[in-house]
Formats: sequence, structure tokens, C-alpha cells
Amino acid sequence: MHSLTVAALTFGVVFLAELPDKTALASLVLGTKYRAGYVFAGIAAAFALQVGLALAAGSLLALLPQRWVEGVTGLLFLGGAAMLLWHQEDEDDGAEGREPVNDSFWKVAGTSFAVVAVAEFGDLTQIMTANLAAKYDEPLAVGLGAWLALCAVSGLAILGGQKLLRHVPMKVVVRVAALVMVALAGWSLFKAVTG
Repeated sequence: MHSLTVAALTFGVVFLAELPDKTALASLVLGTKYRAGYVFAGIAAAFALQVGLALAAGSLLALLPQRWVEGVTGLLFLGGAAMLLWHQEDEDDGAEGREPVNDSFWKVAGTSFAVVAVAEFGDLTQIMTANLAAKYDEPLAVGLGAWLALCAVSGLAILGGQKLLRHVPMKVVVRVAALVMVALAGWSLFKAVTG
């Protein structure tokens, strides 16, 4: 199969699988709080790492202890919800509809990288990427297609978060996002405990 066809096929499969994923939610939330370019840089780097791991490890990623991955992901989501709510209390009510916080590039990109790198570890799209690389024996085409798909979904989510602030008060966005993150944390921790 031609490399361009493999890359396009991988893009389509991974893009559709990533749309309902927790990483899209994390991208949206981070995009409402911080400068979009900084968030995207951290997320794109995390996806590059995860795609690289998927290509290098192949289907062995499916054998990693899923309970540990779920437990760490659950704790990260709880921490993220707590951070959202804690930072919201520090902001005054007159700040509704303002531009997102302009923290330093390294802080925002590093936080975005860490959240996504851990959340994607052993994720369905990472396992799919490993399987596609093994099936087509074209790791560069598969890796490029997967990375572009993951970045596209997160980019759309980040832009959606920025646009959302024009119509919905920040306080509402933060509370809903924190509630969803707590629910995701509960589900991940439940899966970690029950196996």
C-alpha cells in the first residue's frame, strides 16, 4: 500500500477514535484557561511522544498493566478538577469573558504535555497506532497520520474552548469541566480498582 494512502487511512481512523476521547476534553479545558498556542505546543509534543512509543513498542503496549494506567489517569483528572476549582476561587467575578490566563510558555506547555502524555498512555488510539504500524509495515506513514489526527482533534477542542468563552461565562465553563473531570476520574479509578 502506498505511504500516502496509509497515512490518510491512519488519520481517518485515529481522528474518529479520538473525537470522543478524554484528551479532547482536556484540550478544551486547557484551551479555556490558557493561551491556545502554548497549550497546543504541549499537547502536540505529548502526542509526538505517544505516537513514537506506539511505533517503537508496537502491540506490546496492550500488555501494560491497565489498572495502573487507569489509576494514574483518575488521579490526574481529580487533580485537574481541583486545580480548576481552586483557580476559579482566586478570580474575581468581574473577570468573566476576559482572555484566558497568560502564564509562562513553559508552565502551560509543560502542564499540557504532562496531562496528555499520561492520559494517552495505553489509550485506544495509541494501541490502534501500534496495530496499524505492525499491519502496514510503514511506521513513518502511520506515525505521521496518527500524530496529525491527534493534533487536529485537540486543535479543534482548544479553538472550541476559546470560542465558548464568548457565549458562556468562565465560571460556568470551569464548574462544568470540573464536574466532568470528577466523573472521568471516578470512572478511571473504578476501572483501576475492579480491573
